[in-house]
Amino acid sequence: DAGVYSKAWYAATCDRKTAEDALYRSNKDGSFLVRKSSGQDSRQPYTLVVFYNRKVYNIPIRFIESTRQYALGREKSGEERFDSVAEIVENHQRTSLVLIDSQNNTKDSTKLKYIVRVS
Repeated sequence: DAGVYSKAWYAATCDRKTAEDALYRSNKDGSFLVRKSSGQDSRQPYTLVVFYNRKVYNIPIRFIESTRQYALGREKSGEERFDSVAEIVENHQRTSLVLIDSQNNTKDSTKLKYIVRVS
């Protein structure tokens, strides 16, 4: 269990477009939610969706089978690993999360500040 089911920020069956629309409506930097990933892939079960600077970022949450831990984005050396998705969220409510815009390769960062509920 990734520790997501009872969390206010977990939008279980929400698809990408619904999540993005909800974040655009919130229009607050640091708004976020976690949804199930679109692809049914056990190695990337969830997506962290973050609003910052009028953009929505969909960040894959990977499950690392060998250690039974979770990590954000593409695999990289020295990456932070967490025992649950809830730990990732709690960590980035305290420390900034680096956001990489894949279109123009710019970097920003924000903390996860506002939980967005999808209605």
